[in-house]
Amino acid sequence: MLNLYVNTGYTSPYALAAFVTLKEKGLSFTISEVDLGANAHQGAAYAKQSLTQRIPTLVHDDFALSESSAICEYLEEAFPDAPRVYPRDVKERARARQIQAFVRSDLMPIRIERSTSTVFQNDIAKPLSNDAQQAAKKLLDAANVLVGNSSGHLFDEWCIADVDLAMMLNRLVHNGDEVPEKLSRYVQTQWARPSVQAWVELARNANKK
Repeated sequence: MLNLYVNTGYTSPYALAAFVTLKEKGLSFTISEVDLGANAHQGAAYAKQSLTQRIPTLVHDDFALSESSAICEYLEEAFPDAPRVYPRDVKERARARQIQAFVRSDLMPIRIERSTSTVFQNDIAKPLSNDAQQAAKKLLDAANVLVGNSSGHLFDEWCIADVDLAMMLNRLVHNGDEVPEKLSRYVQTQWARPSVQAWVELARNANKK
């Protein structure tokens, strides 16, 4: 009924968001791996499923959808009786989507110099360049404003934007870059979530192959 296409190394932060959404909503699903290194995402078979030929893609019966933010929002609306992954309040929900868009579309120097392979596969990261340091400051300044709720989340209750923000911050935390203690604790709280740890275990096993 539900099948999620992810990359073979389980390093995609976007596939992580879709995976966690499925887990948090308690939905049964299967996983199909796509070898990006072999350009399998550009093959005709995958192109039939993925309009954008990217990871992740969700197939729900005869409907296929790519792009992680679209997948998360689709699952929220398609399964309204399952636990929510977005805030109920319209302003908080808008803020959550803003955060998701921010970490997906901005901060490119961090995404390049602190690839998720340094988090999930422990690749060695070099010192941040000046551009990456400026991007890190932008990220930390925003996160300092956003994070501070006594719940340990962005809002009173957890939402999927917590995973997206924590993933971006963990690119710095995991590699020993300077991050305020408040934000380090936030990352630890989010990373310990069972749905996130389920993904980490998949990445760990993939790294052993």
